[in-house]
Amino acid sequence: MIEGYNSRFSSVMSNIPPVVKNIIIINVILFLGTLLVKEPMYERLALFPLGSYFFRPYQLVTHMFMHGGFWHIFFNMYTLFFFGCVLERVWGSKKFLLYYFVTGLGAAACHLLVLYLQGNTLNIPTVGASGAIYGLLLAYGMLFPNNRLTIIFPIPIVLKAKWFVLIFGCIELLTGFSGISDGVAHFAHLGGMIFGVFLILHWKKKNRMYTEY
Repeated sequence: MIEGYNSRFSSVMSNIPPVVKNIIIINVILFLGTLLVKEPMYERLALFPLGSYFFRPYQLVTHMFMHGGFWHIFFNMYTLFFFGCVLERVWGSKKFLLYYFVTGLGAAACHLLVLYLQGNTLNIPTVGASGAIYGLLLAYGMLFPNNRLTIIFPIPIVLKAKWFVLIFGCIELLTGFSGISDGVAHFAHLGGMIFGVFLILHWKKKNRMYTEY
């Protein structure tokens, strides 16, 4: 029984492309670390606003592997698995890794810029891979616009990928400009999508859309 389970688990893991697999593993390890160490992990690895005593440049990268709770990491990693496996197989590992970090860093830059323009002086850190995840969603919608996706919450709805991306982008845009304080970095999500658009268009212009970069 246990051997059969281990065999199935090994089979599933072996079918996950290497970059997606390693990103998920790193995220899970750091999440478990935050459960044990808690505040010191957030103080060092979460992304603090520019001008904050706690801000460090390396946080632009490390915050992408930190999460605020179980459901936060679960939905981000599920989405990474769902879209990331497809995109890494299409692009190859090197190009996928580049895209993931460009969109993640772009999301962080947009978030920090908005905080700066708003004059935000609060030492509230930001964590999560959502900026890069929204970049993956955008990429999937651009590469496979007519593929059908199912939203299961609050009720099952089937939409083409291009409409799925458009709806999520509009929600983030409207919510971001509404000024609603819901603890979500909406402009980071938009930043991931914006940087994703520019990078994909650049690849298309250079005819590098489906080759190793």
